[in-house]
Amino acid sequence: MGLFSRTPHTDPAELAGRLGKRSVFVLDVRQPAEWRRGHIRGADNVPLGSVRRRLDKLPRDRTIVTVCASGHRSASAARTLRRAGFEVENLKGGMHAWSRLGLPVEKRKR
Repeated sequence: MGLFSRTPHTDPAELAGRLGKRSVFVLDVRQPAEWRRGHIRGADNVPLGSVRRRLDKLPRDRTIVTVCASGHRSASAARTLRRAGFEVENLKGGMHAWSRLGLPVEKRKR
């Protein structure tokens, strides 16, 4: 992997189809308040600033799909994960794109 290699991405419709197969682990890197307002069902919330400290808690047997509001913070998280040897993709357009397609959003009080 080169210094400037691009992180693979997936679009919301493709991710929605893969969720039922449990072949991916969705990592939402937004702040907890953002996550509570609406997230992809089954997503784990680890804010971007905590990703490096939580590497040992993330699965290595599935592709991790990083998610944020627009795709920028999650792209940063994806780069960190790739450098650490994880198989990772970034959700193109983030939760904004997911919501625009009318895909299901779970809300949770924490």
